[in-house]
Amino acid sequence: MEPGHWSSEHSDALHDYFLKGMSYAEIGRQINARFGTAYSRNAVVGRAKRLGLAAPARIASPSIVPSLLSEACLLSPGRQTLSYLNLPPKSALKPAAPVKLRCVGVQPRLISLVELEPGECRYPYGGDRDGEEITFCGHPLQPGSSYCAPHLRLTRRPATGSARNAAPVVLRLVSAA
Repeated sequence: MEPGHWSSEHSDALHDYFLKGMSYAEIGRQINARFGTAYSRNAVVGRAKRLGLAAPARIASPSIVPSLLSEACLLSPGRQTLSYLNLPPKSALKPAAPVKLRCVGVQPRLISLVELEPGECRYPYGGDRDGEEITFCGHPLQPGSSYCAPHLRLTRRPATGSARNAAPVVLRLVSAA
C-alpha cells in the first residue's frame, strides 16, 4: 500500500475506533491487524487531524487544579500562567550593563599579513565590518608566543594576587629594515 494513502474503509475504521475512545497507537494496531496495513501511530494521528477528529482532552485531577491556577499568577487581564513553569526572574529581563573590555596601551603598527615578518606580533585589528581590512600589531614578539608582551597578557587570563597589579610593559618602536 502506498504510504500516506488512506482508503475510505480505513478512515471509517479510524473514526469508529476513535469514537470508542481508543488511543492512537491502539487504533493503528487494530487497523493494521484488520486490513493488513502498516500504519504508524503518527500516521494515525495525522489522518485523525485531517479528518477533524480532536484528541481527547487531558483532564487534571481536581485536587491539583486549584493550587496551579491562582490569582497571583495573572500576567495581564484575561491571561494566566502556571506557577510551576521555570520563568526567569524579572531582573533577568532588564538590559545588561555594558562589559568593560580589557585593553592595552599599545600603538599598533597596523601592517598587513603580507608585510608581517617572522618575529612580529600577530594580534589582529579591524575586520569588524564588511570589507574592512584586517591588520596586525607588528611589534616584536614575546619569546615563545605569537604576540608582543602587552597583547600576550591581554589574551591570557588575568593572574591572581600581585601579578595583577604589575606595571605596564613599555614598548620600543624599531625601524623596519
